[in-house]
Amino acid sequence: MMRQWRCIAKEAVARASIVVKFLCFLHVTDSYLLSFSHVLGPSMLPTLNITGDVVLVEHLSHRLGKVSSGDLVLVRSPLDPRKTLTKRIVAMEGDNVSFSLDPTRNHSSRSLVVPKGHVWIQGDNLYASRDSRHFGPVPYGLIQGKVFLRVWPPNSFGSLGQ
Repeated sequence: MMRQWRCIAKEAVARASIVVKFLCFLHVTDSYLLSFSHVLGPSMLPTLNITGDVVLVEHLSHRLGKVSSGDLVLVRSPLDPRKTLTKRIVAMEGDNVSFSLDPTRNHSSRSLVVPKGHVWIQGDNLYASRDSRHFGPVPYGLIQGKVFLRVWPPNSFGSLGQ
């Protein structure tokens, strides 16, 4: 009887071990390699749909310093760390950027140099985007990944590269 319980316990531990290893694999993949993100809102029109797109995000490029102007990135919001933003990098550290808080009034533009360790991000739809024009340059450490592929809706499937 005792031998039978040992056999059952061994089998249970072996199966639990497989499940734990699989969950660890999923965590590492989602955090450090690739993940899906649901993007909603008008700030990235016309690149992304207002009704929402599911995009694939890779988490290696920004760690290797391989993001540049024109890339779509997933960024932790500097104003609310519980939110993530999807925006386009417009300028890198050392670049000079000119911007206007109100895109309808060109005469009120400002200019600045993006500080070291920061990027300047903006939505493609300047009229409906809260971005670096409102909260300033974003620290490089807030970049969570580079958006490179739209996977949903199916009729819009494809690369989101520059």
